[in-house]
Amino acid sequence: MMLWFAMALMTAAAIFAVLWPLARRTPLPTGSDVEVYRDQLDEIERDRAGGLIGEREAEAARVEVSRRLLAAADDVAPARSPDRVGWRGRVAALTALTLLPLGAASLYLMLGSPDLTGQPQAARRDSSPELSPIVELVGRVEAHLEQSPDDGRGWEVLGPVYMRLGRYDDAVKARKNALRLLGASPEREADLGEALTGAQNGIVTAEAKAAFERALGLDARDVRSRYFLGLAAEQDGRPKEAAAVWRALLAEASADAAWQCVATTRRKTR
Repeated sequence: MMLWFAMALMTAAAIFAVLWPLARRTPLPTGSDVEVYRDQLDEIERDRAGGLIGEREAEAARVEVSRRLLAAADDVAPARSPDRVGWRGRVAALTALTLLPLGAASLYLMLGSPDLTGQPQAARRDSSPELSPIVELVGRVEAHLEQSPDDGRGWEVLGPVYMRLGRYDDAVKARKNALRLLGASPEREADLGEALTGAQNGIVTAEAKAAFERALGLDARDVRSRYFLGLAAEQDGRPKEAAAVWRALLAEASADAAWQCVATTRRKTR
């Protein structure tokens, strides 16, 4: 109810903001403007007759005042016509601004779902059309793993899919199970560290750091683990150490390494 009230208030404010300038009438030139210019012509004539200005100066002044006089007279002559146009414009604007929100509200009530409860972002993402086939397949694999929880390959397949869907806690579970059932490898340890980092909104926790260190113990050149350990150093307040790690990565990288832009951006901020 409060949402509808707030929307009504905002709509009313928007309509008022548009109609207020239309409701104000801009003053039009009046006959007094013409009288002022005629007085100026008379004054020029008196100055010429009194010898205060020459004939040429008087003529130039008369031309300028006459030009202004004609302009003012043109403004005064159709004084009522613009008012009628403005009145019609105001009526049209009022009609449009009244019917438009009413029409929009009617369409929403007919076609929308105002009583439908909101969904969390993850649920909206999972239900998007482009991800629905993936979500369906995930459901099938999950159902299989409920019956066969020791299927290490199934857990290994689910891990990266959970990461894509933003289900980081599930990814951590899947990758721990894959490690337990299939054995340690640099890639699996780095996968676990990345999932643990994602579950903490990008913070490399002590558990994630340990996973990356185990990966490096199995392969000292593992790029992903080195990058995240550099990130951990940066988050721990050791920017020089982080920059050194990323410089070394960039120096060893091939020309087409996809992660170069990330490490370069990080290094430049140090």
